[in-house]
Amino acid sequence: MKTIPVRHLKTSQKEPNLSGDFMIKDLQELLNGKDMVHELHRHDFYFFLVLKKGIGNHEIDFVSYDVTDYTVFIVRPGQVHELELKSNSEGFMIQFNTDFYYPFDKRMNSLLQKVSTSNYYLLEEDFFLRINPLLTSIFSEYKDKAEAYKEVIKSNLHILFIELLRLKSTNNKDSNTKDLYIQESLEKFLHLLETNITSIKQVSKYASMLNLSNYQLNTITKQTLDKTASEIINEQIILESKRYLLASSNQINQIAYHLGYEDVSYFIRFFKKHTGYSPEAFRKKLT
Repeated sequence: MKTIPVRHLKTSQKEPNLSGDFMIKDLQELLNGKDMVHELHRHDFYFFLVLKKGIGNHEIDFVSYDVTDYTVFIVRPGQVHELELKSNSEGFMIQFNTDFYYPFDKRMNSLLQKVSTSNYYLLEEDFFLRINPLLTSIFSEYKDKAEAYKEVIKSNLHILFIELLRLKSTNNKDSNTKDLYIQESLEKFLHLLETNITSIKQVSKYASMLNLSNYQLNTITKQTLDKTASEIINEQIILESKRYLLASSNQINQIAYHLGYEDVSYFIRFFKKHTGYSPEAFRKKLT
């Protein structure tokens, strides 16, 4: 089955034995006076775009965002996106795989999960000025590669994530009243969905993976998102269906089988029920 184009981080020829891959690029150097256009694709790594100045459009999982000054975009592994960025944009592009960041500190792992649940952050100028020294330090460390530079990069990323989470909490006044356990359980559920949706679609199985009852999981999703766990699972199935319909030329039956549906007609009815279109009509409408 032909799948969505997946981009990988290329291991540096100078340092083929790095434990995990990391890359940061200055946008002015990267663009070199030319517009950037990335067609629809997905990554197997984290992608951060931090803009001091920006013009363009960024679509992440079929949600379109205007690229403006003082914005941050985060694309998680597995998400699909396409990007148009004008030549005079300024800022940094940061890319790293999970092996670079995850294995060292579980608390840092949790920070990354929390901050990446949002794909888009709109900043004030003073906030950007506060995080810009972190970005320039990361860039300098990456270029100079002095002793223990990877640890310095991770420490600066840690602070950057904390700053973004503080902004997120400020913008979402209700978040301070939510129980931390409930919020963390939701984030674990959403992460499990992204990695298992093609093979697991039952609420009971996700609840078991989280050591929760069906009732507890539904209580968590209703309290935080005002949706049942089943509704969230269905939304993830539809999202994954859209990813493959728009980013590949596979037949509908191939996509249905990939998503775990042996009964293609059932998949077609399911998709139409939740979108108003058959899979083929949806593809024709948006391509």
